[in-house]
Amino acid sequence: MRRSKKNGTLVLISDHTNGLYDDRWIEDVFHYTGMGQKGDQSIDFAQNKTLNNSDNLGVTVYLFEVFKPNNYIYQGEVYLAGEPYQETQPDADEVPRLVWVFPLKLKEGQQEPLIDSEDILSRAVTQEKKVRKLIDGKVAERAAFAPEKPGSRNVVSKVYERNAYISELAKRRAKGICQLCEQPAPFKDKKGNPYLENHHIIWLANGGEDTIKNTVALCPNCHRKMHSLNLIKDVEKLQAIARQEYIVTT
Repeated sequence: MRRSKKNGTLVLISDHTNGLYDDRWIEDVFHYTGMGQKGDQSIDFAQNKTLNNSDNLGVTVYLFEVFKPNNYIYQGEVYLAGEPYQETQPDADEVPRLVWVFPLKLKEGQQEPLIDSEDILSRAVTQEKKVRKLIDGKVAERAAFAPEKPGSRNVVSKVYERNAYISELAKRRAKGICQLCEQPAPFKDKKGNPYLENHHIIWLANGGEDTIKNTVALCPNCHRKMHSLNLIKDVEKLQAIARQEYIVTT
């Protein structure tokens, strides 16, 4: 929190990259954690007091969110929309403590800005990396104090319009066999067809083409493996299969 008495403003920064505060949107309310990195927080401490009394003080409050280091996204002018409440969150030393959470809403006439889905994914990846470094006890401790109601928000994402004929041909070429692990599809869908998923060897997001030479059919496990690891040896194997199938088809 950063206050300017000269301008009568209070800037709130919710930095999702540091993993200390559990700030979250629940529908149209932003639940913002107060100041204080160690020990129980006080509602009368520094800018916690300012935010709690912002209406009486005539302070204008602005909200920014950070999903990538040094990339500040302005969300808009907000106001305290309900009574602050306490919940348990870990402090900077991973010790459980009580924090103050302030329910905030955007001023009337403003809508919650759409966040790029890639920013949400980046936040999740950053948090997962930090969690993996914790010992089992700390992970269990953090999980025990996790909010029961998860945060949610509107996002915008780029959707590629895949060619239905390419998708269908790739699946028919596979004949019910995953083209990576070479095992039968793990189950059949409601219509009795072997369940396989289309995969673009060079991802569309990376400039890959939606062509039969770049499309294969994989079981769900291998599909997830390709999107998690994308190993060179697997890419080369699939490229060789797709090229051969293309020659045969054409």
